[in-house]
Amino acid sequence: MKPELIRVVVVDDHMVVRAGLKAVLQSANDIAVVGEGASGRDALALVERYDPDVVVMDLSMEPMDGAEATKCLHTNGARARVLVLTMHAPDDVLVPLMQNGASGFLEKHAADRELVDAVRAVARGDVYVQASAANALAAGVRRRTDAADERSRFERLTRRERDVLRFVAEGFSAPEIGAKLLISPKTVDTYKQRIGEKLGLTHRSDYVHFALKLGILTK
Repeated sequence: MKPELIRVVVVDDHMVVRAGLKAVLQSANDIAVVGEGASGRDALALVERYDPDVVVMDLSMEPMDGAEATKCLHTNGARARVLVLTMHAPDDVLVPLMQNGASGFLEKHAADRELVDAVRAVARGDVYVQASAANALAAGVRRRTDAADERSRFERLTRRERDVLRFVAEGFSAPEIGAKLLISPKTVDTYKQRIGEKLGLTHRSDYVHFALKLGILTK
């Protein structure tokens, strides 16, 4: 009995790269390349036309890049699973890609060794991340978890405490903050004490680091 074919669309803006990927994939008797394209827009059209099982997706393409196309497919509820195949290192792109619907990540230099296995894995519903990218994925998840925890702590502050925190991080003194908020410097110090009790912030550098992580500095 012949294995059920995994229908694949290959999307990369370099024709030579597409040809190489197709050759690797078509060497497997359970994979069929049913379409190819050169942009994220092509990917959306090909998925609608062919209803593939897997899209092998490059990132750096125009007029729509692979990350945006992946997000669109995920948002639209497409059945196809996306395997991102890219020259980009995983550190900065991997976690956002996985959060926006990618099912796998593979650097192009490893395609000749891992592409077939990666396509098979995502086609059966697994997540495929090459071994060298696993640490980047774990670190990225930890960073986002830490940021979410700090955002939750920040949101437990009162509105006035948040204002004081931001002004301290921006370098204003207690009298300057008091003038901005129409309160006394002593009251500012009271708010700073409450912030310290809730968040463990003591020095201005602590305020700055906390505010930078949350993106709440205005200058």
